[in-house]
Amino acid sequence: MKNSSPNKTRGIKSSQQYQRRHFLKTTVAVGAGLVLHRLSPAYAIDTESTLISSASNNSTTATDLVIAKHKLNIAGRVAMPTVVNGLLPGPILRYREGETVTIRVTNQLQETSSIHWHGLIVPENMDGVPGVSFAGIRPGETFTYQFKLHQSGTYWYHSHSGNQEQAGLYGPLIIDPITPDPYSYDSECIVMLSDWTFEDPARVLAKMKKFGSYYNFNRRTMGDVFRDANLNGWRSMIKDRMEWAKMRMDPTDIADVTGFTYTYFLNGQSADQNWTTLFKPGERIRIRFINAGAMTHFDVRIPGLKMTLVQADGQNVEPVTVDEFRIAPAETYDMIVQPQTEEAYTIFAETMDRSGYAAGTLALRSGLSAPIPARRVRPLRTMADMGMSGDAMGNMAMPSKDGIPSADGMSEMEMPLDATPTMSGMESPASKGDAGMDGMAGMEMPSDDMPAMPVMENGLSTVPEKAETIPAKPHGPDRHGPGNSTVAEMPVSRINEPGSGLGDAGRRVLAYGDLRRLSADGPEGTPEREIELHITGNMERQIWGFDGKKYSEAKEPIPFEYGKWLRITFVNDTMMDHPMHLHGMWMVLNNGTGVKRPRKHTINVKPGERLSFDVKPDEIGKWAFHCHLLFHMELGMLRVVSVTDQKGKVQS
Repeated sequence: MKNSSPNKTRGIKSSQQYQRRHFLKTTVAVGAGLVLHRLSPAYAIDTESTLISSASNNSTTATDLVIAKHKLNIAGRVAMPTVVNGLLPGPILRYREGETVTIRVTNQLQETSSIHWHGLIVPENMDGVPGVSFAGIRPGETFTYQFKLHQSGTYWYHSHSGNQEQAGLYGPLIIDPITPDPYSYDSECIVMLSDWTFEDPARVLAKMKKFGSYYNFNRRTMGDVFRDANLNGWRSMIKDRMEWAKMRMDPTDIADVTGFTYTYFLNGQSADQNWTTLFKPGERIRIRFINAGAMTHFDVRIPGLKMTLVQADGQNVEPVTVDEFRIAPAETYDMIVQPQTEEAYTIFAETMDRSGYAAGTLALRSGLSAPIPARRVRPLRTMADMGMSGDAMGNMAMPSKDGIPSADGMSEMEMPLDATPTMSGMESPASKGDAGMDGMAGMEMPSDDMPAMPVMENGLSTVPEKAETIPAKPHGPDRHGPGNSTVAEMPVSRINEPGSGLGDAGRRVLAYGDLRRLSADGPEGTPEREIELHITGNMERQIWGFDGKKYSEAKEPIPFEYGKWLRITFVNDTMMDHPMHLHGMWMVLNNGTGVKRPRKHTINVKPGERLSFDVKPDEIGKWAFHCHLLFHMELGMLRVVSVTDQKGKVQS
């Protein structure tokens, strides 16, 4: 529903003022259809003071949100972020599954704005992507979002216009289930992680365009040369550096934007501000982790506490107890912890490149804190990480659902799933200008010694328990043009790998292979075709896209047919992790768990990885499909998916 005429919007009024370290408790009363919806104290920076604001939200009436710039004290400095209702992050919106919600959004900016409900399955015209699903909210106007909630769990909302999300326009969105949760807890809190720069995001982007590694201050030094030579020998050290030089890359380029410009927030507060939530010994606390970072993956742990995962991307999963997990931008994980003996515990969210961290405290009372863990050494990419090592073949075993092969060069094309793959030779792209990379000359290709395919059911192979059995598959010739600087010559499944820099300290670290849907709620169809998309980029020139093409160069949307299952296979030809988000439908991740495969709205694809998911388009229309590293999306890693019925109709 659209309201094209400007009107004066009443913002949510503050009902209480709380001190910054007040404990968050969310009460849900289920009975006679009653659910208490509220905004969290101890949560966000208020525009009028540094105190915490709380407000009530009755879902039987419309929720009013106002987008505007406000002067705020952020990490001890004055800034002008773009915020919702004067809060950074924005107010917590809490509703109940099955409700029809009405949200009026007024734009007080001098530019078009929008709000996208990340992870929610809504009608196309309510999805909030200007230029794809609606025209956007013009300055001074109010747009009314109205949709029914068909799901429950932890989600979030953010702008999909310009650099507004990076400037602070984001907030949590919680949907309580109609039936009680299948796990018990005594209290809950939200931990929303984010990154903030006092630079204009446009200036950050301009610097990256001039020098791709502008914000990388962790590059290798002469000291590393001698250290590596002593450890591995001079020949190995020189070979390694020559290989990276040919790619015009650096193994320390883990993140495009780092702590050199970013301040990292936990619920809008820096580590020095020590956001705190209180607990009682022995109680079970549900922590709803949301990564609202623009460009930052966080590695999260609470020293001294185990964390039990119960929900991923808003979907219940079989409990998994871990010491640490990596959360990509736009993902959500719900963890249950049970503090016992200590007076305080540190919630520690270290950036993937180790250039900074966000932190907060679980404490028995206000004013307490626990030690901040020592920073870890920054990780380095390897040739194997990039899918460049022949050693990748050593992990090859029997294919699983993730490993359905596709013919080389058929990127973004339909392909029947019973097609016989061809194992084309691996051609060196060294002749493609700056795409120089040694080929894999002399490497034996698998032939008759390959393991037999497993028994096929309904055209798809049966899935082994572990997804590491997905075979490596040669990339074939690089046909992606100047928009791609290298290829993963032997991309492999990394579904059971926690990620670079993790898993080597004796900690149990979450991996995608651990995710199992709690219940198999109904049969899923068999994919009738496969689309292979290569994630491509030229880091030196900051060009990002799919199959070597930026969004502006993609002539047509990617066609999906309404109601028909299909498989998407990603091949990551870059050295970066890419969190991929598909609007309007669930991605069923092929992680080797059969009918328990998890549904996700955002899937992180690691360097040199081959990964697939199945999808059933169940809403006609046009939908965005993009990397959730926001500069990558802005620079071209975005496509539009067009869901049509059998008659080719796009909009209902």
